[in-house]
Amino acid sequence: MTKKYLDELSFKIIGAAIEVHKALGPGLLESVYHKCMMTELKEKKMTYVSEINVPVTYKGTELETLLRCDFLIENCIALELKSVDAVTPVFEAQVLTYMKLLNAPKGILINFNCTNIFKEGQRTFVNELYRNLPD
Repeated sequence: MTKKYLDELSFKIIGAAIEVHKALGPGLLESVYHKCMMTELKEKKMTYVSEINVPVTYKGTELETLLRCDFLIENCIALELKSVDAVTPVFEAQVLTYMKLLNAPKGILINFNCTNIFKEGQRTFVNELYRNLPD
């Protein structure tokens, strides 16, 4: 895995979100966008797990939690979808936590309740795993 691979994959994921947004626009429930993203990701031949249970280990014990990440794509990018008026720091923290717990070097937060996904509706995050990858 390389930074270039992850960056290209991120571009494809954001492109899929743009396609969904162009077709539906803002204002729908997150669950609708989720279903449409599943279709787009399949069409773009990306492998993913939807609503993956995020494992939480505390002091050596794996806990049963209801923590779910919307998508883990190609086993390396955590994707979290929202349809909200404003992206708050807690949503960003959620993506960073999913990245840590899933050992994902990159994460993307998409908010479909906007006018332009590319300019204002997406945020991409990287962590130390990403920074330590070859270019």
